[in-house]
Amino acid sequence: MRFSSFKEILTHFSNNRNPALIYDKNGVKTPLSFAELLSLVEKREKELSAEGKTSIGVFCAPTPECIATIFAAAALKMQVVMLDDGIADESIALQIKMADVDSLYADDKDTEEDFKQYLTSGVEKGANRILFFTSGTTSTSKAVVLTEQSLCNSAYNGSAKLPLTQGDTLLCLLPLAHVFGFICSLLWGLSCGATVALSRGARYLPFDMGYFEPTAVSVVPMLLGFMLQQKLLNANLKTILVGAGDCPQPLLDAAAAMGKHVSFGYGLTETSSGVAISVQGDPRAMEVCPDDKITIADDGEILIFAPTCIMQGYYKDEKATREAIKNGVLYTGDLGYLDDEGKLHITGRKKEMLVLPSGTKIFLPEYEGKLARALANPELAVILIDDKPALYIKEDEQNRAALQEKLASVMRELPRAQQISNIIFTDKPLPRTATGKIKRWEIQKSEEQKNGKND
Repeated sequence: MRFSSFKEILTHFSNNRNPALIYDKNGVKTPLSFAELLSLVEKREKELSAEGKTSIGVFCAPTPECIATIFAAAALKMQVVMLDDGIADESIALQIKMADVDSLYADDKDTEEDFKQYLTSGVEKGANRILFFTSGTTSTSKAVVLTEQSLCNSAYNGSAKLPLTQGDTLLCLLPLAHVFGFICSLLWGLSCGATVALSRGARYLPFDMGYFEPTAVSVVPMLLGFMLQQKLLNANLKTILVGAGDCPQPLLDAAAAMGKHVSFGYGLTETSSGVAISVQGDPRAMEVCPDDKITIADDGEILIFAPTCIMQGYYKDEKATREAIKNGVLYTGDLGYLDDEGKLHITGRKKEMLVLPSGTKIFLPEYEGKLARALANPELAVILIDDKPALYIKEDEQNRAALQEKLASVMRELPRAQQISNIIFTDKPLPRTATGKIKRWEIQKSEEQKNGKND
């Protein structure tokens, strides 16, 4: 069923016997009905209205209070800025200022105090925007302008292809500050009248599957790999939705062999999450969602027309918006094709960006430029080997040990997921286009052939 607001979802299911949320409270699994969650939202509405602020930055956490705050702020048509406390403090400060935040919410009040110094004067009243940040590095991260309605439409699109029942329990493991987590770990379940079980946090990851006994879960590929390795998939689990990055086939096969229905989803922050999802058969052959139309450009780029779900633009960045959306069509930078049945297959990325199995993105021009400066060698490229960043570099007079020492110094400044895991030396010039750009995918293909991974 299609809804136009978060409160409409809660109101529609307010007579449900099954809870909207289950969460841990002092070591006890505690249910919260749809009616109770609606009441909590309306209470938060009154509180936020009295504060008179216009743009609230929410440090997203899987708690009823945080979810109620997001829903209440959206109902008041405030500008809601989704913040992730898992990133560096300086990045959070930049996002608060960039998004004109004039108030903060965090379950941990010390966090609010720590970032109050970065608050601004806010925005126009009734902005009616929900901002999610793309997951690039700090200088390339953009604030994507979505709305409560576009997010509800996205939840409808997903549930139309992969519905949950009111007897299902969806385990919320993914960060709500990212649109994949917000839609596929929360709104998907609520909009189907299912119960959403709120994770107890990262240190409980090995235990939450057994604790909540979900029937459905959304994961990134790395998380699926961990669950399979640790044998965490509970017997009640029926549906696994994988997204936010390419997933190795052995993981999909292993989950399917356990009798789990594995679906693969494709979407972007710019489209309020998913636009295509596999329903049956090959998990990589995805059916296009009802509200979306996908075409393939002559160069293989995936183009999306999604009027009900597409972003309003990048916040305060008209140039980037014009480059991404032309005549109402989003140019994704992803490569793919439609098969004879109209199903979408993803083949790669046109943009100069690496997407790791965790969903982490590395913006290569910036990343490689930093390496080139630190190593005093422009003849290098970063590729993926075994799903980890690897440095491909032409040898010169520089001692290898010295190069590795300089590289280690740079890596200490980066998150672990973005650190180089391997160095590949070559004595040949790197392949380049006529305009001097490195043919990174040619290097990638060559290394895959050497490692016997070329299909």
